[in-house]
Amino acid sequence: MSKANEHIEAGTSSWSDDVWGGLAAMLVALPSSVAFGILVYTALGQEYAGQGAMAGLLGAAALGIVAPLCGRTGGLISAPCAPAAAVLTALIAGLLSGEGGVKLGPEAIMPMVALTVLLSALLQTIYGIVGGGRLIKFIPYQVVSGYLSGVGLLIAIGQLPKLLGLPKGIPLARGLISPELWKFQGLTVGIVTMTVMALAPLVTKKIPAVILGLFGGILTYFALAPFSPGLLELNGNPLIIGPLQTSGSFLDAVSNRILPMLQIDIASFGRILVPALTLSVLLSIDTLKTCVGLDVQMRSRHNSNRELIGQGLGNLASFFVGGIPGAGTMGPTLVNIASGGRTFRSGVIEGLFVVLALLLLSTLIAWVPIGALAGILLMIAWRMFDKNMIHLLRYPAGRLDFCVIAGVVLVALTVDLIAASGVGIALAILLFIRDQVRGSVIRRKRYLNQMSSKTRRQASDREILKRDGGQGVFCELQGNLFFGTADQLFSQLEPDLRTSRFLLLDMRHVQSIDYTAVHLFEQMHARLAERGGQLLFSGMPSGVLEQRDFERYLEQMGLVHEGNGVMIRETQDSALEWMEERILETAGVTAADQEGLMELKDFRLFREFSADDLASLAGCIGELSLRQGEKAFCSGDTGDELYLVRRGTLRVLLPLEGGKYHHLATVCRGGVIGELAFLDRGIRSADVDAKVDTDLYVLSRSRFNELARANAAMGVQVFARLALSIAESLRQTDAELRVLEER
Repeated sequence: MSKANEHIEAGTSSWSDDVWGGLAAMLVALPSSVAFGILVYTALGQEYAGQGAMAGLLGAAALGIVAPLCGRTGGLISAPCAPAAAVLTALIAGLLSGEGGVKLGPEAIMPMVALTVLLSALLQTIYGIVGGGRLIKFIPYQVVSGYLSGVGLLIAIGQLPKLLGLPKGIPLARGLISPELWKFQGLTVGIVTMTVMALAPLVTKKIPAVILGLFGGILTYFALAPFSPGLLELNGNPLIIGPLQTSGSFLDAVSNRILPMLQIDIASFGRILVPALTLSVLLSIDTLKTCVGLDVQMRSRHNSNRELIGQGLGNLASFFVGGIPGAGTMGPTLVNIASGGRTFRSGVIEGLFVVLALLLLSTLIAWVPIGALAGILLMIAWRMFDKNMIHLLRYPAGRLDFCVIAGVVLVALTVDLIAASGVGIALAILLFIRDQVRGSVIRRKRYLNQMSSKTRRQASDREILKRDGGQGVFCELQGNLFFGTADQLFSQLEPDLRTSRFLLLDMRHVQSIDYTAVHLFEQMHARLAERGGQLLFSGMPSGVLEQRDFERYLEQMGLVHEGNGVMIRETQDSALEWMEERILETAGVTAADQEGLMELKDFRLFREFSADDLASLAGCIGELSLRQGEKAFCSGDTGDELYLVRRGTLRVLLPLEGGKYHHLATVCRGGVIGELAFLDRGIRSADVDAKVDTDLYVLSRSRFNELARANAAMGVQVFARLALSIAESLRQTDAELRVLEER
């Protein structure tokens, strides 16, 4: 396994490690930066190759020094990259061809390109300031893959004429079938460069393939020189970069770029606005994609927003020195960390080495063959193209994803990269809608005869709810409720809206709601109200941190209001309990039936007992009255009493950390609580308090034991019925757990 593929601890390298890492990264980044600079500037004409090489070097130096100083992502190397070169090349080509109705010359185009770089850098900085680092990561991979594949193909199409040495103005299609127009010296150099780059990893991984490929191309060029004496001429030689072009002082260069920009009119500004936006997003994606891969290698976690600010400031510095923009690049970054660079210092050192190369090696750089650089760019284009997209056609589920990738590529090739970015955004929206519609927004649906609230009711009430529970429907929703999913939700619930009276929608897992969903809820509520029913919500997200306050939004939309509006309950259990009470009322169970004091003979536990047995029981049973909120017992208490609810309601609460409670059950009139302590005489496991004023019977286990010794048959009967009651509670718990665990 190579070092680049190993997990490396971040922040442990020494200065010497960072120096070696920065040097190795410079050797990789320098040829690519020169190649990308030439790619951009030769769109204006072959005579601009030297100026393009200088722009690539300046961009690599500015980005290499400034971006790591501000972004502080350990090990990351920033340099000019393929997306930047492709966008700027497409922009120049469009301006030269007269897109937009005005055909411009190089003198007018260069200020517009500079302004595009400036706007892109400022936008990147703004993305980081406003926290856009997290949002950019959510662009679908299919769109990114299609765009980068399109960039790779455009680079390949642009470099083939340089590889073949075709004269300017000759279409590629004609040049490919006209060998007499080829310059075989440049073609040979390019083929050798690509071959060495492809085979180098099989021989050694210590020296980057791009370095070996470049040296192979240079050696091939000079090996051909004795057979073509013109190859050794520096000026006017179309097969090499030629003299690097510099003029005036730094301040003069800056003023020469800024002053023409001030003369750009509104119409011209509008032509570069979309390219600048596209460039800023692509460079941000490229950087964050590299950072994610770097996190895996170094077991670290980058700060995406800070890194975007750093990249924006690095590209701003590149603009001021006259370089082309770039991003955090994977190739030089992997070489850096494999060579020992772990901290941001290695990135700065890489930039300083670029400056040294610019100062000391500019004469040698002038002799770099154009064919070698074309070969390097063709290999980069090959690696950028997503070859895995072809495999998507093998699976029905992947064919739409293939169409998205192919659509972006096709638009990039037939129209331009700017249009491809618009198509990519539109397809991203369609992909989002597809993913939302593909899965149901109903996470779980149950009827009240399949699940119940935590209220323990009498057997007669449970029978009614089992019989009539179909009148109440509970749905737990998920995802986003918007125009893409609203109709699906309505279609799934329409049969229930025709037959049920109550519909409870739990919103705990819902991420967003739009007006279409609100209108859907209005229709649901109206249909339920026609039969005297009700639409209820529970689990409404309203946390400040979540920034989702559905309840307020529904109130503003007029859906929730006093009177006959949609009802909102704080908890799911309280909503289920409300529906159960309405169903019981419809069945004839009134509140008055729950108000009378129950006698011993009314409890299921003691039914069919003789009058003598009941009289004996009464001797060991006490009475207790609790006010609302008063506790019968607390968790951790000792006691062996069994409590029987004669009138009112008890709540069973499990204490949690921080003074919070989990509601376990509600015990109504006729219910029993305290069975476990009555059986095993252990400590109480929960708190029990009175939900309303409550009257209880209290049966002491110690006193009951005395009675059971005198009347063993009665003791067996009580314990048997108590066991039956516990078994029924456990079965209900099983049903609730089954609902919770269903996927």
